[in-house]
Amino acid sequence: MNLLQQLEREQVEKLAANRPVPKFEPGDTVRVMVRVIEGERERVQAFEGVCIARKNAGINSNFTLRKISYGEGVERVFPLYSPRITAIEVIRRGVVRRAKLYYLRGLTGRRARIAERARSSPRPAAEATPASTNPE
Repeated sequence: MNLLQQLEREQVEKLAANRPVPKFEPGDTVRVMVRVIEGERERVQAFEGVCIARKNAGINSNFTLRKISYGEGVERVFPLYSPRITAIEVIRRGVVRRAKLYYLRGLTGRRARIAERARSSPRPAAEATPASTNPE
């Protein structure tokens, strides 16, 4: 590992310590809280959409979210370690079979829906009830 890669890895670890990045993949619905500066005022705005692409490149990692706003498709690319992002939360997990979901650009309505992935952790076992037996 050369010096440049080592410095980059240290920076990523430092940034991830300040704001942890949840594990998410393409197909997941993600809500990103972004700091928006309007003149002298600053506020936090949420952008919620389906992750259609992810590029993992160390400090240059980014992800693309797509949502439909007033009938128009809106895509936004977020740098993963941007200081403007205050929080990232995964709303639901989707079942997809490819890494880039650019085909969603051509789909609308129900056809653009992605099935939800089953929970990764199993449900707690239901309390065992003794089976009723017939005394015949």
